[in-house]
Amino acid sequence: MTRVLVTGFEPFDAEAVNPSWQAVELLAAHPPTGLTVTTARLSCVFGAAVDELRTAVAREEPALVLCTGQAGGRPDLTVERVAVNVNDARIPDNAGRQPIDEPVVPGGPDAYFARLPVKACVAAAREAGVPASVSQTAGTFVCNNVFYGLMHLIATERPALRGGFVHVPYTPEQVTGRSLPALPAGTVADGLRAVLTAAVTHTTDIVASGGATH
Repeated sequence: MTRVLVTGFEPFDAEAVNPSWQAVELLAAHPPTGLTVTTARLSCVFGAAVDELRTAVAREEPALVLCTGQAGGRPDLTVERVAVNVNDARIPDNAGRQPIDEPVVPGGPDAYFARLPVKACVAAAREAGVPASVSQTAGTFVCNNVFYGLMHLIATERPALRGGFVHVPYTPEQVTGRSLPALPAGTVADGLRAVLTAAVTHTTDIVASGGATH
């Protein structure tokens, strides 16, 4: 059995729920065949979330880590390609912190690529009937902070570990009265199961279109 750690976030920005954690809980209740799935709920706080992730990795010793977070306004699962070394918060985090143009890791590389077969993961989610696409940016809020922190941990301390990040849309309950795209948490969990299966079964990525024109 391949041991996998999957993380989601607590709610933030006055939301009552965070769809990433909702989907992770559903995923863990019915994990993909052949995988042992453990979970961690991360604070939406710069720095603290990375510390919590590192603690969970040390505790669980997974072969693969999949972090997830909310990207309100996106219509599908977006598998992130690149983590950038910058914290630039449009809104405060849950501790009231709002870093502007600060590095995630001082002196660290400008960016890291995900250690996942990004396009194979997207294809697998689509084959499961869940809309998905490649994303070229994880933003500059706490999601990217965690994504970069994970990739830096892999690059500097755990070279055998694989990992990456998936953003998920709002759930329908979050967009009542708002004209914004949403997916049910159960649908997102189905997509994450497919992503995990592809991640552990593909050692190299597939050749497929996944670029962007803007």
